[in-house]
Amino acid sequence: MFRYLIPLFLLLLESLKPVSGNSEELDCASCHKIQHNEWLNSDHAHGMAKATPENVLGNFSNITLNHYDQTAIFSIKHDQYTVTLSRGKNTAEHNVLYTFGHFPLQQYLVAGKSGRMQVLPFAWDSRSPSAGGQRWYPVYANENIPPDDRLHWQQPLQNWNGMCADCHSDGLTRNYNIQTDNFETEWDKDNVGCQSCHGQMPQEHVKKKVVQSQIGEDLKAWVRQLNQDTATWQGPARNNDFMQTCYACHSLRTPLTDGFDAETPFLDQFSPRFLDNPLYHADGQIQEEVYVYGSFLQSKMHSAGVNCLDCHNSHSMKLKIEGNGLCLQCHSPAKFDQTSHHGHQLATIGSQCVDCHMPNTTYMGVDERRDHSFKVPRPNIAEQFNLPIACANCHEKQNAQWAISAIQEWQGKAPDIDPNYLVFLRLQSGQTVTFSDHVKLIEDEGIDVISRATAITLLPNTTSQIPEQIVSKWVASTEPLIRLAIARTGGHLTSFVRQLSYAKLLDDKYRAIRVAAANFLVSTPSMKKDNFNAAFSELLEANRVNSWRGEGNLNTSMLFMKRGQTKEAIKALEHSIQVDPYFAESYVNLSDIYRTSGDLSSEKRTFEAALDAVPESAIVHYAYGLFLIRQEQRKAAVNSFSTASSLEPGNIQYAYVHGLALDSIGHTQSAIESLKMALLKTRNNQQLLQLGADLARKINDRESLEYFSQRKKEP
Repeated sequence: MFRYLIPLFLLLLESLKPVSGNSEELDCASCHKIQHNEWLNSDHAHGMAKATPENVLGNFSNITLNHYDQTAIFSIKHDQYTVTLSRGKNTAEHNVLYTFGHFPLQQYLVAGKSGRMQVLPFAWDSRSPSAGGQRWYPVYANENIPPDDRLHWQQPLQNWNGMCADCHSDGLTRNYNIQTDNFETEWDKDNVGCQSCHGQMPQEHVKKKVVQSQIGEDLKAWVRQLNQDTATWQGPARNNDFMQTCYACHSLRTPLTDGFDAETPFLDQFSPRFLDNPLYHADGQIQEEVYVYGSFLQSKMHSAGVNCLDCHNSHSMKLKIEGNGLCLQCHSPAKFDQTSHHGHQLATIGSQCVDCHMPNTTYMGVDERRDHSFKVPRPNIAEQFNLPIACANCHEKQNAQWAISAIQEWQGKAPDIDPNYLVFLRLQSGQTVTFSDHVKLIEDEGIDVISRATAITLLPNTTSQIPEQIVSKWVASTEPLIRLAIARTGGHLTSFVRQLSYAKLLDDKYRAIRVAAANFLVSTPSMKKDNFNAAFSELLEANRVNSWRGEGNLNTSMLFMKRGQTKEAIKALEHSIQVDPYFAESYVNLSDIYRTSGDLSSEKRTFEAALDAVPESAIVHYAYGLFLIRQEQRKAAVNSFSTASSLEPGNIQYAYVHGLALDSIGHTQSAIESLKMALLKTRNNQQLLQLGADLARKINDRESLEYFSQRKKEP
């Protein structure tokens, strides 16, 4: 099971070493002593470090930790920090090469195969004992992650080179070789230093010891007049472009290049995720580990021009002021730091601004991250759309209705929800909206741009064809995220529309937009121009950069299929299965290629391999069910659809097809009951309601027909 032998350590340590020393830090510190000292106290300074006594925080004095069927022993052998992992009869020792982070947890990197480093599945809780820290703990505390799971520590999703490295070290390039499946990763500095934020300063800067002038800084500031509750910016318009460097790491994004540069725009190096379900709740609150970008772009702070450094020290990244004082730099204490506003006694839990407006979500067991969308708690919305409310973080036993009443007591009745924002909530919740309402939402500039961009990507839910006049308007938008969103929606445009204004996106200022457009113009016959070829090359490079994991190869295979290059598509998927064997989508797409080419035996063989490798994958069981239908094995297909629906109960398509399949073998009443169960997980999906009603009429089940008809009327 543990394939990585100890003798590899010396060889891999040599291949993983940085290509240069830390002279950059010393050069900067010689002139910027204050900034350097602040940086030493930052999380950036501890992003990654060699496993030495000065850097290792964990207790390696022969500590044993058991987790399900795994045992870990943390020890020091021959002056080397060592973790011995046992599972069943398999035991292997792993020498720790580097520490990763420092607070509230510290992780540890060990050698993997072919130039890889992997993140161990156990971390050190570096919080104080009073906070529950100073202990070893499993990162997935409530799960027993087996070796055949994508989340297992030896699989690609726990790979340092691809998943983590570029944000924890200066000047890093992955250098993945797809032919040899080997990494030759290089970096300039172990941790996150000056270069990551400032780029490589020109020699003239060092030679001349340039000092930045502060003249005129006093003329630019946030100022709150006596009659104002909130400060406004005074002075020339702010240039917050520097935050694109922050976004490079503090965002959930797909890299488009190998490594990144502080002086290159964010969208020229990354393609960010929008407010996709289930990454975010329907109202944009964080759900999965999405970092800060998607949250902050939703906020009124961002719209007003607030930037990261208004709250965080530029080098230590610590808060400039602790407690409510940070917010009261701009917000009137007489208005906001009062019981009449927050409903709690001053200086108690609940009276802190962050308690209500920046609720915590805990990731990796101990790492509390605050939501940076700064939303106002709206329990009336939470109840309607099954959303979390900040109140519940303290009042755990109370429900949304209690919170509605409590807030109404001191604030009065909650204001009505903005109609366009209500459309957004309904879209994000999978509810039905009209196309005209959908477009009104997107064009409402009073709503933040990332929410509007997210809504564009959801247009296929309300229309089968987006009119050219609307597409042309969004293609010409001054908002890059609007252009990126329509670029990503190109697959739902007709070939004619793609050849008109949509094709202009190939010349966009930003690589992320060019790449997204090229992806949907591959099969457009007239796309032979130089601008397409350039964008297509960028698209291939983006896929190559990500070909160490399944998704990059899957994307490459789809490009080849669009170009009619079936052999190349198969080869890309075979490589995907080789490097990421538990990525289900590769098997499904490979089987589909064999289906379209009429190779039944290869299609069947691929499904057998998939069911063996990822037996808990809903999409594999669903696709296999369709295969069985084509082979006229309907009863067996019903079992596959049933498994898919049970593995992913909120999936509307699985539930719909399962209902149809049951009906096809004469089990119409069972189909009706399965649809009723599915509706509990899909919030009265209209498609499922209609199917249920049709089946109820078919067998004259009046009670069920009334049930489906009644639920159709519910919001």
